[in-house]
Amino acid sequence: MKKFSFTVGSFYEQFGNGLTLRSYEEWTLGYDNAINGVKVQYEPVRGLIFKGVYGVHRFFWTKYENNNRGIVKGADLELNFNDVFTSMQNSKVRLTLGGSAVSKYQSDDMNPNYNLPNNVANFAGRFNLGIGKFNFSSEYAYKINDPSAINKYIYKPGESFLFTASYSRKGLGIFAMFKRTDNFSYKSDLNEKENALDINFLPPIIEPHTYMLASMYPYSTQPNGELGFQFQIDYKIPKKTKLGGKYGWGIHINYSQVNDIVRDTVSDSTGTYKGTWGYTSDFFKFSDHVFNRDLTIEISKKFSKKFKSIFKYIHQDYDIVTLQGHDDAVEPIVHADIFIVDMTYKFTSKKALRWEAQGLFTSEDNGSWAAVLLEYTISPHWFFTVSDQWNYGNEETVKRLHYYTGAFGYTLKATRFAITYGRQREGVVCVGGVCRQVPASSGFYVTISSNF
Repeated sequence: MKKFSFTVGSFYEQFGNGLTLRSYEEWTLGYDNAINGVKVQYEPVRGLIFKGVYGVHRFFWTKYENNNRGIVKGADLELNFNDVFTSMQNSKVRLTLGGSAVSKYQSDDMNPNYNLPNNVANFAGRFNLGIGKFNFSSEYAYKINDPSAINKYIYKPGESFLFTASYSRKGLGIFAMFKRTDNFSYKSDLNEKENALDINFLPPIIEPHTYMLASMYPYSTQPNGELGFQFQIDYKIPKKTKLGGKYGWGIHINYSQVNDIVRDTVSDSTGTYKGTWGYTSDFFKFSDHVFNRDLTIEISKKFSKKFKSIFKYIHQDYDIVTLQGHDDAVEPIVHADIFIVDMTYKFTSKKALRWEAQGLFTSEDNGSWAAVLLEYTISPHWFFTVSDQWNYGNEETVKRLHYYTGAFGYTLKATRFAITYGRQREGVVCVGGVCRQVPASSGFYVTISSNF
């Protein structure tokens, strides 16, 4: 067992679910908040792990100087009872406890209009409990007052709470999640408004979609306040039964909803909002304002050794004004119904053809869309893809455009090379609730990705 490790330079790290600290890289978003500094990890006995970090965030090519971002310091301690105590090593009860504390230091000379705290601390406690086929986990984090550009310089403390419960047995999986976030943006520069310099991470509470049209309205986490829940069930109809047939069926159902929190505004004698506590909020009270509602039903079926398919239906209610900043939207809520058929046929053990047909139907935003994709793979190296997205339902005839794309690529061990040519529609790209705006464009794209 390696008891002690020491890192000097750039590194990535996460404490618990990331509510106090998460540094990571996501190239599809152009996002990288690696920490430049020092990291230590110490495990005196198996199952007891201490971590400590000290440094500043990477911020593109901007050198750290003149208080342009804060210094991040943090520590995390995790205790796995089943590893530490021999009496629990074979127990059906599995228990892990953890806690973390992170502080950001940024000198109070950034904004002369406010008395800003130099140090902003964030504390969290968590547990993971497994009992047989059941599993429960939770984390609560509390951040002291952190006036910033994101929260309009209010002095209210922030908090975030996660709770998940799951049950799993052969052929059946059930998952539920509850999340509340209140004034919990935590950046190493209090004046930063964009997706950069985030010290922590707020896990999303929605079904992640990867199909072209299903990902058109992605959810972006709202750090100033959100209250939501998710419920998911996965069931496998057994094979060689009357209903399941020779190969069985897979059924996946997911429902999620995220609302705004309720705020009772607090103001000073002049009636202003900035520089005050801001508001008070009932912990479990849902606002009538729905940010996102998503129902997904997926059926997967294997018809033979060579042919399999996926049928998917998605309904979305999406607040495009809040989540994408479309203040000029005629209808603030997009109601979309999406249908997807995905079929794969294997010619040989190495050659396969996959075909997708998708339809998105809505009377809001840019109207309805249709999409098709054809992909041919020669495992384990080559792939060739052509696709088209057609905005046939746009009210403006000149905007009923086709977005053609063609691509091919080659995979060599852990490295993938790809060349793409086509037209990119304007929209939002999100990964894990973190999003960026993508302008409309066309041209060649060369991508090289590798795992080390």
